[in-house]
Amino acid sequence: MAFAPNLYSGSAPEGEAGFDTLKRLGIRTIISVDGAQPEVERAKARGMRYIHLPIGYNGMERGRTLEIARAIELGLARGPVYLHCHHGKHRSAGATGAAAVTLGLLNVEEAGAKMRVSGTAPNYVGLFRCVEVAERASRAELDSVKDEFPERWKTSGLVNTMVEIDEVFDHLKLIEKAGWDAPKEHPDLVPAAEAGRLADLFRNLEDGEQLKSKPVEVRRWMETASKEAAAVESSIVEGKTASEISSLFKAVTQSCKECHAKYRD
Repeated sequence: MAFAPNLYSGSAPEGEAGFDTLKRLGIRTIISVDGAQPEVERAKARGMRYIHLPIGYNGMERGRTLEIARAIELGLARGPVYLHCHHGKHRSAGATGAAAVTLGLLNVEEAGAKMRVSGTAPNYVGLFRCVEVAERASRAELDSVKDEFPERWKTSGLVNTMVEIDEVFDHLKLIEKAGWDAPKEHPDLVPAAEAGRLADLFRNLEDGEQLKSKPVEVRRWMETASKEAAAVESSIVEGKTASEISSLFKAVTQSCKECHAKYRD
């Protein structure tokens, strides 16, 4: 999806073919806002720079928006820029839209329209809010952002990630009690965003360095849990019944229980 001349967003490139396609399009800079670790070596082999600035499904603060905007600005000076998340419809569209407004490439209405064309689900209110509150940055604001962007964002340790996973599970249990809607006592909890966050956490563990010393079976459980959490997210976005969503959520919970019984408990 083209947001502006030479500025594109979409899903993560997959394998050699994915990176070859980006090279044919003339992409010189790839920016990932996904939680998973990017394939930096494949990009470098094709003369492309990788920048990793992950954001959440609930959106991002002004500081991160400025970082992404500055990364895009510097990237465009070299050639076409491709910004991606995992699915290519939600976080990448929100981040690109907010950054485009920040750089003065689009106005708020235009950026919001681009997100809808990209397929960003209205469930992700935080991502739309990023664009709604975005303002064009001054030259001084952009210049204040350091140009040293990471190729791979340093994720938290295994223990901290598991604590965060437990926290998201607690959020989803509250959401389930509310019929897979935002609980009245916690209106800030967006069902699809929390499910997407859980899938991201599992996938980040699966792809990262943190589990390399663990048995292969643990990594397989993480992969299964990530897919199951993604299925919960998709079912919420698609408007499936509460019982259908709960059935999918139960599968995630069961995978975690089985893994804990063997490797943690």
